[in-house]
Amino acid sequence: MNREMLMLVEAISREKNVERDVVFGAVESALAQATKKLYQGEVDIRVAIDRDTGQYETFRRWLVVPDSAGLQNPDAEELLMDARERASDAEEGDYIEEPIESLPIGRIGAMAAKQVILQKIRDAEREMLLNDFMSRGDKIFVGTVKRMDKGDIIVESGRVEGRLRRSEMIPKENLRNGDRVRAMIMEVDLTLRGAPIILSRSSPEFMIELFRQEVPEIEQGLLDIKSCARDPGSRAKIAVLSHDKRVDPIGTCVGVRGTRVNAVTNELAGERVDIVLWSEDPAQFVIGALAPANVQSIVVDEEKHSMDVVVDEENLAIAIGRGGQNVRLASELTGWKINIMDANESAQKQAEESSAIRGLFMEKLDVDEEIADILISEGFTSLEEVAYVPIQEMLDIESFDEDTVNELRARAKDALLTMEIAREESVEEVSQDLRSLEGLTPQLIATLADAGVHTRDELADLAVDELTEMTGQSPEEAKALIMRAREHWFTAGASATQE
Repeated sequence: MNREMLMLVEAISREKNVERDVVFGAVESALAQATKKLYQGEVDIRVAIDRDTGQYETFRRWLVVPDSAGLQNPDAEELLMDARERASDAEEGDYIEEPIESLPIGRIGAMAAKQVILQKIRDAEREMLLNDFMSRGDKIFVGTVKRMDKGDIIVESGRVEGRLRRSEMIPKENLRNGDRVRAMIMEVDLTLRGAPIILSRSSPEFMIELFRQEVPEIEQGLLDIKSCARDPGSRAKIAVLSHDKRVDPIGTCVGVRGTRVNAVTNELAGERVDIVLWSEDPAQFVIGALAPANVQSIVVDEEKHSMDVVVDEENLAIAIGRGGQNVRLASELTGWKINIMDANESAQKQAEESSAIRGLFMEKLDVDEEIADILISEGFTSLEEVAYVPIQEMLDIESFDEDTVNELRARAKDALLTMEIAREESVEEVSQDLRSLEGLTPQLIATLADAGVHTRDELADLAVDELTEMTGQSPEEAKALIMRAREHWFTAGASATQE
């Protein structure tokens, strides 16, 4: 039987062109799996085959775990103190083994053993092909549609397969068997059978890589694509920057008679591409991103990371775009929240904000409306600015003398101190179960406390839009925080059901 095993290993090794050690490993695994079936529980079996004689030994083994951890699987684990009774030099992470009777290969059937072995060989072969493919460093997968698999498309390149999920396809794109396909390699998941390379045709990275292939200046380092936003199959925006003043970034990406941008558009089912000049100035970047709309003015709110963009009536529809597409893509491209409004809406919003600041100054600084309006007209929007702006800036205000300035600064500091004491008292009322919630920073806790949210249940009862308005978080962040706050509801419900 030992001689037959060696012959089997040699035959498979030659047939599949793989190392003998790989085949021996597959045989050992097959024998170990068969031996496990003779035992109750999740035992751990190791088989060792002599590569020269074909003789093999079988061992049952236990993993040595810390005494404090306890046994999660008593059939395959041993506490350190017990392991040291069997082997004095045993350490955590070692294996304690004892020999057991080896299973004759005839009992599991030669054909069954061969099938297991061949499957192991196929897995090893597949991994070798995959490693060879990935070693080439390709970012775009080029292949042909081989088949459909539960709505996904399996794309074959040589003997390597990629999976293009339905969610990563371009909408309304109809791919058939035999069609040539290009897609971005997003990740490699070896746990997936058959097609471990995950592909995408709808990701912004795919468009960036397509431009990289069409525009040699990007590879040469003369141009850089800073960001990309896509509505797959419909419209996209890319932001480009030139590192050489002699190179026009937009014209270079468009190409002679549009050849370069058209090549990308044709690959992406006619998706139109707006090429935008990237700028370090966020306001200038947003103006470019909103093209072809003409912008009248922009108000930047650094704290909320948002911009109020004012356009005239004629440009309002263009700036927003069909279904809000233009402003949405511009927001994704720049990373800023963009609020489009006309002049009347802007004036109304500014009036409301001025009214709120006026009320704050009149109440906290104990001044009349005239003094509050002077501060607003000079650009003051908060008590912190009044209290801590360089004193000379306030002395430069014609309507204020030195005594007035000093009194205003003193009142602002007193008001801030009073508000901070009240905030700390409010934060102290926040329950421990809310404080311990994952993802809550001290600043968020203080913000919630200011809004009257002091317990986990009060946070859990909020709607997503309520929380975003309170904290300035994105809807995704707010939703995740609310769901974490609600987890104990479901846990408690499950426990009650079990009882």
